[in-house]
This record gives sequence, C-alpha cells and structure tokens, in this order.
Amino acid sequence: MELLTPLETLCRLIIRARELEAQVPANDPDEDPDNVDDFDDEEGEDQALSVLQDELNTGVEDEMRATLDDLADDQLAETLALAWVGRGTYDVSEWEDACAEANDIDPESRIDELLDMPLLASHLEAGLAAFDYSCDGVGQLD
Repeated sequence: MELLTPLETLCRLIIRARELEAQVPANDPDEDPDNVDDFDDEEGEDQALSVLQDELNTGVEDEMRATLDDLADDQLAETLALAWVGRGTYDVSEWEDACAEANDIDPESRIDELLDMPLLASHLEAGLAAFDYSCDGVGQLD
C-alpha cells in the first residue's frame, strides 16, 4: 500500500498525540483538601509524579486539529483507517473496507474520532507498522 498522506505528517501527528496523551489537568486549588492521594506530602504537593505530568495545553490539540483539517478528504480517511488497523478494528487484509467506512464518515466527525481516540499515537504507529512504514529517522538530521 502506498500512502496518500505524507509520512512526515503522520509522524508529526504521532508526536503531537503522544504529547496530548501525556497531559493531565492542573491541580484545582479549590479541590477538596481531604481528597489527597498517597503521593502527597503534608502541604498537599505532589512528590513523586508531578515532574512526569504535563499540564493541559490546548495548543497541542489545536495544532493536531489544524493538521487534520488541512488534509485532503482521502488523506483524512486514510489516517482514520490506519488508526483502526493499528487498534485492531480492521486487519491489513481489510484495508479497503476500513478506507470505505472512513470515507462514509463526514470529515469533521473523522477528526473528532481521531482526537477522541485513546492511545491514538500507538494506534497510528501500529497501523503504519502493519504496512511496513515507520517514523524512525523521519524529520531528523542525518
């Protein structure tokens, strides 16, 4: 299968999806002080995991939405079909069926489905790998 969507674009989406998946809501100062998990110290500050969390940044989702919106209809359908293959909804042998179903969905709903998909980055990466594509070395200086 030859990709309609540039591999660089798909890899950029994977990177941004990973960033989006790493984000967590900021601590709410009005939150109930009795609702403290085991990793908090006496002042209620996270000790162990706070350095691993990225606060919500709507810019990442906005950038992903803009990138997906800039794709041609067939490229957007291909991206959704790749995510479905990577998720296991379709097998590689069912590629045409996945593309046909993705094409039956209106473009805005395709974008919403992609952005709402848990583990989107992993699914896209697995979908690419199913067709022997990889992001290794894409966008890096040699």
